[in-house]
Amino acid sequence: MSLPEFGSALAPEHRVFLLRLAERSIRYGLVHGRPMSLLPHELPEQLTSRRATFVTLEMGGNLRGCIGTLEAVVSVAEGIARNAFAAAFTDPRFPPVTAAEVDALDIHLSILSPAEEIAFTSEDELLANLRPFVDGVILQEGRRRGTFLPSVWEALPEPRVFLQHLKRKAGMPKDHWSDTLKVYRYRAEIIR
Repeated sequence: MSLPEFGSALAPEHRVFLLRLAERSIRYGLVHGRPMSLLPHELPEQLTSRRATFVTLEMGGNLRGCIGTLEAVVSVAEGIARNAFAAAFTDPRFPPVTAAEVDALDIHLSILSPAEEIAFTSEDELLANLRPFVDGVILQEGRRRGTFLPSVWEALPEPRVFLQHLKRKAGMPKDHWSDTLKVYRYRAEIIR
């Protein structure tokens, strides 16, 4: 089974709209303690389709928050507004973003393609099927699940090391292997 076609890139004005929306949602969250609400009829039609999204915040080149969804449950715009707020204020790895930090944040948005399960019979076959710098990867076994966006390949370019770190993120030992392990791949349109 081939990877589903990933739709054409968003128009430049929609990319700018989403970046501004993410920043506005963070600023709104500073004042109101919740993500801003959106009225679907006020959104560009291209941003009302349901897609899985992630928002990554960096400050000074370091991760400051990253939250998203792997399922397409809300519109692109709604997902960006919610995930921007969550990345800024509820990522358990970091304290909430402060008003003094907002202007220093680098906001990166990821709009995900639908995920596709990867067929494999061994870890070596799985590693051979991964596409560094292209695939986002979801690793799942039972209730344990973790994902790395395609951008994580920049820090972990070797597939075996990438997979070991993803296993640890999912709460498994780095050398874990099981016949019930499931792995999915997706692509992401990155907006910076």
